[in-house]
Amino acid sequence: MPDTAPLIFDGHNDVLLKLFRAGGVAQADLFVNGRDGAVDLPKAVQGGFGGGFFAVYVSSPTDLDFKFQEMTKDTYDLPLPEEIEWEDAIPVVASQAAILFELERKGALKVCRSVKDIRSAFTDDKIAAIFHIEGAEGIDADLHMLDVLYAAGLRSIGPVWSRPTIFGHGVPFRFPSTPDIGDGLTDHGIRLVKRCNALGIMVDLSHLNEAGFWDVARHSDAPLVATHSNAHAICHHARNLTDDQLRAIAESDGMVGLNFAVAFLREDGKMLADVPLSQVLRHLDHLISILGEDRVGLGSDYDGAVVPEDLTTIAELPKLREVMAEHGYDDTLIRKLCHENWLRVLEKTWGS
Repeated sequence: MPDTAPLIFDGHNDVLLKLFRAGGVAQADLFVNGRDGAVDLPKAVQGGFGGGFFAVYVSSPTDLDFKFQEMTKDTYDLPLPEEIEWEDAIPVVASQAAILFELERKGALKVCRSVKDIRSAFTDDKIAAIFHIEGAEGIDADLHMLDVLYAAGLRSIGPVWSRPTIFGHGVPFRFPSTPDIGDGLTDHGIRLVKRCNALGIMVDLSHLNEAGFWDVARHSDAPLVATHSNAHAICHHARNLTDDQLRAIAESDGMVGLNFAVAFLREDGKMLADVPLSQVLRHLDHLISILGEDRVGLGSDYDGAVVPEDLTTIAELPKLREVMAEHGYDDTLIRKLCHENWLRVLEKTWGS
């Protein structure tokens, strides 16, 4: 592929959850043949989507219409769902992981356990998929399941998805707000981070509150990574990262993937899709100004969030490359933002 259109490797999508809700493994052909959603094989070919982090996520009972309506107000503070027990979470984790491996069996993607695997998938025109877990409800306190899932291919995990787990506490969907909300990692959470370091599993900071972020920074010996987060200096949402957090990520030689979710892009924090791509570039500029050109990428949150009207699916990703070039980013920087920076930090984290 020419320099003007480098493959995009993305920090987060929720297509496994959508396929799970549609019926599970039996719905894998929807991904292969095309589906009513943001991520599938035909759209990947059209948009130059090289792959990314495929999240396994255990959802809570939620009134999405109420949630999205609340997030169109000037201010909001949505209550977090209750903690989910391991016994309830693990069947969902297993089912969504099974969908991922069924997609691999069908030849739609390759589950990658190393950067060499990712590069090989690029060469073979296969979607390169990282087995990622968003929220560690499926991991037991003894971490036995972490070892089992690592053997199956797990290479990235977020200790929380906003709601609390036995490992730590997340940030609510609150605007305006800082991420400095509540306690950080528990003792179980500190052990989880250290075990992930030992195995070479990336720890995702995106939904952790600020106390948890600093706990990971103190106890981890790996680069600090937020797969799908934005700049709090531009949008004062609890989910976004402060400049102090960004500086810590830079000092660790880590990485941030820019989230396309409009509530985290807009200055008014509203869940409204009429967001110009210039606002995406504002966040990229700010992240680059603190993290440098080697530590910023993309983390769309496709199939899990309301995104800008011009970027509704991965088929529209060429528009993002185009506005990057028009904005003055050269070919080298665009390649870094599209995939090279992700491969760099994964190689540092995984060791291969």
